[in-house]
Amino acid sequence: MPTESGDKKQKSSLIRLCDRWLEAVAEGFSCDKYEKRSRFIMLFLTALFLTLLIIPSPQFLTVNYREGDIATSDIRATQDYLIEDLLLTEKKRAEAEAVAPFIYSLAQNGNIDLVRRFEEALELMRDSGQGEARRNAIAGVLGVDISTQEFGALSRIRQERAFLSDLGRQLAPIYRQRIVADRSNFAADLRHGIVVLDETTRQEVAGGDYSSSIDLPAARRAFSGVYLTQGASAHDLEILRKVAQRMIAPNLSFDRNLTDDKKSEARAAVRPVLFKMKRGEMIVRVGERVTSEQAMKLEKIYKAKSRAPILTGLGIFGLVVVLCYVPFRFGRKNIRKFNPSNKDILLLSLLTVGNFAVLKLVSAVSTAMGGLFPSIDTASYFYVFPFAASAIIVRIILNSEVALVYCAVTAPLTGIMLNNSLLVVIYALLGGIVGAHGVRQCKERGTIYSAGFKVSVVNMALAVCFYVYSDSHFSLQTVYCVAFALLGGLINAVFASGTIPLIEALFQYTTDVKLLELANLNSPLLRELMIRAPGTYHHSVLVGNMVEAGAEAINANPLLARVAAYYHDVGKLKKPQYFIENIRDGENRHDKLSPSMSALILISHMKEGVELAKEHRVGQPIIEIIRQSHGTSLISYFYLKAKGLETPGAPPVEERDFRYPGPKPQTREAGLVLLADCVEAASRTLTDPTPARIQGMVQKIINNIFIDGQLDECELTLKNLHEIAKSFNQILAGIYHQRIDYPEPAYKEKNIVKKCPEDCDSEPPKADPGRDDGVAKGGAEDLRRLGMS
Repeated sequence: MPTESGDKKQKSSLIRLCDRWLEAVAEGFSCDKYEKRSRFIMLFLTALFLTLLIIPSPQFLTVNYREGDIATSDIRATQDYLIEDLLLTEKKRAEAEAVAPFIYSLAQNGNIDLVRRFEEALELMRDSGQGEARRNAIAGVLGVDISTQEFGALSRIRQERAFLSDLGRQLAPIYRQRIVADRSNFAADLRHGIVVLDETTRQEVAGGDYSSSIDLPAARRAFSGVYLTQGASAHDLEILRKVAQRMIAPNLSFDRNLTDDKKSEARAAVRPVLFKMKRGEMIVRVGERVTSEQAMKLEKIYKAKSRAPILTGLGIFGLVVVLCYVPFRFGRKNIRKFNPSNKDILLLSLLTVGNFAVLKLVSAVSTAMGGLFPSIDTASYFYVFPFAASAIIVRIILNSEVALVYCAVTAPLTGIMLNNSLLVVIYALLGGIVGAHGVRQCKERGTIYSAGFKVSVVNMALAVCFYVYSDSHFSLQTVYCVAFALLGGLINAVFASGTIPLIEALFQYTTDVKLLELANLNSPLLRELMIRAPGTYHHSVLVGNMVEAGAEAINANPLLARVAAYYHDVGKLKKPQYFIENIRDGENRHDKLSPSMSALILISHMKEGVELAKEHRVGQPIIEIIRQSHGTSLISYFYLKAKGLETPGAPPVEERDFRYPGPKPQTREAGLVLLADCVEAASRTLTDPTPARIQGMVQKIINNIFIDGQLDECELTLKNLHEIAKSFNQILAGIYHQRIDYPEPAYKEKNIVKKCPEDCDSEPPKADPGRDDGVAKGGAEDLRRLGMS
């Protein structure tokens, strides 16, 4: 029977195996040469798995029934279908075509056109040659054949302007009546309905009474009763009037081409008449004779199922690739905090595939529930699906920017998987956004359930809006939907709450909840630090208080900064007696060491701290801050001591040998830890820590760190440094506040030993009698901050 210790060993070995696997994956992904290739491989695999989950199930209808056939099995609709009623659609289109109006073209300046042709004829009379060719040219301009007598009358016009003006004045009343070719046909078209377009602008002519229109014979008869009086003799004018009478033509004419186009538009404007066949609906039962309506439904199902599944899969695959790649590129280029690592992308890929697998499973279960509970519409079950759970997890593990982009990618894919439903897209998108917003400050597990309740409220509001939008009456189905929406938010919270610890353990993520567990001062590592290195422990607690106040002042992460400050010096556990804050008996072990060896011991506590942090699984963000907590700053005390011990002819002392390996702080929280560490250590050197002296000391330390370039790679601005200095001054003023002197000393001490200044990094050796006075005097200033020039 396995023992408890054996189970623990097996569990610890499994955890170590997962850690090694994740480190290998991260190491392989971190190489710049293969980074893009790795991401494209993950994109391809994620799109492939999502395609297999999204693509409809391969249920093919093997028999294509026709009207009159006998059904050999029960056939149900496997999904919702919209089917066109061809007969009713054609009937409505024919009706729309029949009532389309006739199009007529109106030449509103018909009389002017006739006068213009006379004017052109008179110009030709002056410019053209003689004989028959001249007469034919004029006849072509007028549009009618003219005799020799009529040609002669035209040539004898003495006053052209007067003649043309008189002709136009006589024609105007006739053309205003609208001349048509056939009065009876026009009357029939008028009763049906006509649209009159201007012949020149092709715009509809507004208004007008067309019932008084006259036909062409009536127009010519009306013109036979007028007399032309100007421009020529009475005899010639009568001849020219008859020519003008023959030239009169209809100015309101039927346009067959435009009428056909109008009928086509009216026919095309009629939408197909559709009726919906719902999923699960019984089409035909075994043994029944297939009717025409059933045959039409079966034909629709057969055509939908007989499509090439490979083409469908390729389309979905391409859609998934585009939906994943484009928002990712947008976020990288435009969102400052959107910079997921390859490990983050791996998590997002696995989480997305797992989420869609769960949705596929619950979708299949909800379809089966339709047979068990026929009173509940199967479409109502999607309100209970955990759409927002993955967005909540992403927000807690990573950040809000990644969660927003994640929602924008997964919501459309969810709608595609669930019968191309736009309502599902809206429901999943808003639920994910609200859920991610609800856990923006997740300090405890209960916050997840509070966010789930917010999701429930939004889900219920959406459910009611969907029913109002679809013009459905409130019924028992509405109650079901609202109840499922309320339950859906709680299911999201349960799903997220159970998944987050597993992700924290497997992927070594450090969430705010994990940080709260690490912030417990009774944790094994901090308790060991308190016992073996109490001075370092006390220093770390004070630094934690300072960075928390500074993080709140600049809107950084106060919890991460405080916890990182607790652990930033845990490497001193290996050699606690080499750091001044842990010396109890006054012995300084650095007195027996060379400056270079002392510097190596001080630098080594960072590497040892990283190893201890990995061993106790404190999380990658804290490990990175431990690495960056000293940047590349100079251990100035031992550097100056080494410079003072230089002998002629010996190799010169290299400054880089006395600098921390770095890297420099990369985040605001790491920069805060570096600043607070230096300021807290230097504050112990103040003999009379008044607020003014504290303020001057804080400003000097921050200025020195800034000048040394330690803050070049983090996001701290000058304004942030000003706010950080103010918060540090408040904390230190509270620590070193003034007290009222007692009437007599609480204790007496004969020999008061002046303590050396505290330092988080190094221990000053005793004064070297061989050194000159200049070095000895400068040492007092150096002791104000060991490790800082």
